[in-house]
Amino acid sequence: MYFSRHNILSKIAGSDDYILVNLLTGNADIVSSKEAAEIERGDITNTDDYVRKGYLIEPSEEVKLFRQKYLEFLETRDNDEIQIFFVTNYTCNFGCSYCYQNEYEVSGKALSPEITDAFFHYLDLKFKGRKKYITLFGGEPLLPSVKQKSLINNFIEKTIQAGIDLAVVTNGFHLTAYLPVFEKARVREIQVTLDGTESMHNKRRPLKNGGSTFRQITEAIDKTLEKGIPLNLRVVLDKQNIDNLPDLAHFAIDRGWTSNPLFKTQLGRNYELHYCQAGNSHLFSRIGIYKYLYNLIRENPHILQFHKPACSVTKFLSEEGKLPFPLYDSCPGTKTEWAFDYTGKIYSCTATVGKKGEELGTYYPEIYLDEKIVSHWEDRDILSVPECKECHLQLACGGGCASVAKNRSGQILSPDCRPVKELIGIGAGIYF
Repeated sequence: MYFSRHNILSKIAGSDDYILVNLLTGNADIVSSKEAAEIERGDITNTDDYVRKGYLIEPSEEVKLFRQKYLEFLETRDNDEIQIFFVTNYTCNFGCSYCYQNEYEVSGKALSPEITDAFFHYLDLKFKGRKKYITLFGGEPLLPSVKQKSLINNFIEKTIQAGIDLAVVTNGFHLTAYLPVFEKARVREIQVTLDGTESMHNKRRPLKNGGSTFRQITEAIDKTLEKGIPLNLRVVLDKQNIDNLPDLAHFAIDRGWTSNPLFKTQLGRNYELHYCQAGNSHLFSRIGIYKYLYNLIRENPHILQFHKPACSVTKFLSEEGKLPFPLYDSCPGTKTEWAFDYTGKIYSCTATVGKKGEELGTYYPEIYLDEKIVSHWEDRDILSVPECKECHLQLACGGGCASVAKNRSGQILSPDCRPVKELIGIGAGIYF
C-alpha cells in the first residue's frame, strides 16, 4: 500500500490543525499537526483508519477506482443540462472601468427576428432532446430603445414556445422596464452586478456619460424580488473595492435581500482577460483575493450572511456533509456550455464569445461548425492536458479555464492551475 496520489493535506488557516482531503475516495478529515507530520513523512503508526478511508491504498485499486469515477463523470456530463449563452449586442450604456469587451470590434449587423429564428432552428437541430436553458448576455441586452424591447420580447416568446428556461445577465439599469416581459417567461434568474455601496459602485460602474447607476439598480433589485423572480447579485472585486464589501453586506442585509430565498450572490475576481488591464496593480491573484477575504470575514463575520466563498471544495463540504464528485474537467466549453451572438457566429463559452479568431462556426446565414477545433475543446480534461496528468491536485482543480490557458500559452490543451491546496486550507479556516 502507498499514500494515495490524490491526498491533499492543507494547513487550516488560523489553526495548528490540518485538513486531509481525497476527492477520489470521497473522504475528508481534520488531523493534528503531529498526524500531518507523520503523513508528510509517510510514517503512520495507526494505519487502519487511513486504509478504510482510502488515504492508504493499493496502486492497482486506485487506478481501478480512478477509471470507474472517470467513466461515471463522462456519462453524467453527456447527460448534463447545457447552458446556451446568446449575445444580443456588444454595445452597452455603461462605462465600467474594467470592461473586457471595450476593444471588441462591433459589427454593423444587428439582431433581427430572422436571426432569432435561425438561432432557435439551430438549437432544435444541434441540441434536440438535451436538457438546456438560455442565458441572455451582452454587451447589455436590456437597452431602453423600442426596437430592443421588441427584439427581446420576440426572443422571450420563442423561449416560451420552445419550453426553454431563461436566465439574464444585465447591468440592471433598465431591468424594471423589462420585468413585465420576464414575468411571462420561465426565468431561472437575473444576474445583476453591484460593485459596492453607492459611491464605490458609481465610481466603478457609471453610465457612459458619467451618470450614477446605483440607486436605479437597487430599486430594480427590489422590484425583481417583489415579482418573485430569482436574482443573483454579482460583485466584481479587486483592490479598489474589496474593503467596501463589509458595508455592501450590511446594505444587503438591511435591505432584506439576504433573507429572501430568491436572492443569492457571487463574488467575481477582476482579472486580465484577453485585451484588458495588462499590468493592472489593482488586480488580485487567485490565492491573494481569498487570503484577503479570509481576514475580512474574520473581522466582519456578517459577510457570510451575504456571501459564502466556495474555497475549492470546502463550502460544499460544510453545507452537504460530503465532498463533491471528483473534478475531471472544470471547463464547460462545447460540453455543457456554448455561446452564440447576433452576428450568426458560434463560440465555445462566455470567455471567448465576440473575440476575433475564437469563432467555431456559424448558425446564420449558413450552418457550419469547425469540428476539428471543437474536438480540441471537447477533448480537454485532466487526462488530455500533459501537466495535469501527474498533478496530485487534478481532481480538485480540473485543469482550470481553457480560454485563460490558451491566452497564456496559445494552447487549449494547457493548464490553468488553481491554488486548490491553499484554498482548501482557507475554506477550512472559515467553515470548520
